[in-house]
Amino acid sequence: MSFYPRLVTGPPTQDQSERAERVSVTLLCEVRQGSRPWKAARLDDLAPGGFRIAWLPEVRDDLPLRIRIPGLHLLTARVCWSRDNMVGCEFAEPLHPAVFEHIARTTGNGSSV
Repeated sequence: MSFYPRLVTGPPTQDQSERAERVSVTLLCEVRQGSRPWKAARLDDLAPGGFRIAWLPEVRDDLPLRIRIPGLHLLTARVCWSRDNMVGCEFAEPLHPAVFEHIARTTGNGSSV
């Protein structure tokens, strides 16, 4: 299975969304693709398997995305979709449940999406 499936043009379907726990968060992080410079980005939505960030100009679906979330080690993700000033990504390795719960508890607004 390829790590780089084709870019999907929209957010996950309702069925896909219901399969994973997600929380609304407001968290500033840094992202980059390839050798491009690090850019600040706002992480708006988080699940153990992925996240949604505000628009990332010139995002490419064929390059892994690196993300630095404060307090965590460098994480790798793939771009799954981009639309309406949002980019949805899937972590290469899902967050450990305790890590996800900690981030959700300390940065989320407490509501599941």
